Amino acid sequence: MPLFARIREDINSVLERDPAARSRLEVLTCYPGLWAVWIQRLSHALWRARLLLMARLVSQVARFFTGVDIHPGAQLGRRLFIDHAMGVVIGETASVGNDVTMYQGVTLGGTGKGHGKRHPTVCDGVFIGNNANVLGNITVGENSRIGAGSVVLADVPPNSTVVGVPAHIVYCNGQRVLITDPHDVKDPLSDALIALSSRVEELEERIGSQAQPAEPFAAEAAEREAYRQELERLRQYVSMGEGI
Repeated sequence: MPLFARIREDINSVLERDPAARSRLEVLTCYPGLWAVWIQRLSHALWRARLLLMARLVSQVARFFTGVDIHPGAQLGRRLFIDHAMGVVIGETASVGNDVTMYQGVTLGGTGKGHGKRHPTVCDGVFIGNNANVLGNITVGENSRIGAGSVVLADVPPNSTVVGVPAHIVYCNGQRVLITDPHDVKDPLSDALIALSSRVEELEERIGSQAQPAEPFAAEAAEREAYRQELERLRQYVSMGEGI
């Protein structure tokens, strides 16, 4: 695709997705996320030509001017929109599809110090909220949404919405996903929740097995009735100061 046609396509995609964008000139001059994507295409070409140091230097220039750190080795699709841009990090082996939207603070990072594919694969049409972390060699399916502040450590099915730390699915194919088993939470407190749930079930069984009186509050009801009768008796002799 010709260079200027690609630039025009990127600008149009920003106008379609950002209601704050009012003109092509504004997008061209005031959107550092777009600059970062364009500079990465240059650094990626240098990386593929095995000019590794030069590619890294170009990426550092982009980081200085835009606040976005995209490794030259990352593979970016068409019409990637990084809104507000500041603090975005995309690792070396990350792969980003077409029509992806990211907000500030997003990290497509790795886990550990292994070599090979160690960064996420983000498929077409994915939306990633601000300060979300997508970590490891995982795949985020097409048209999925990652909530702000989420930490994604496992694959996300297509057409899903995930939130939380660590992230779990709340919508899939337009249907609400309800969590009924504490094992599905995948939270550091999951074991405590499971133990608490087991203890509650045990106590309910013990209470249910004990014989209960037919009227457990009969004695309290009798005492209240006797108290009311005594008050009524006294009211007949003491009224508005009479009898004092």
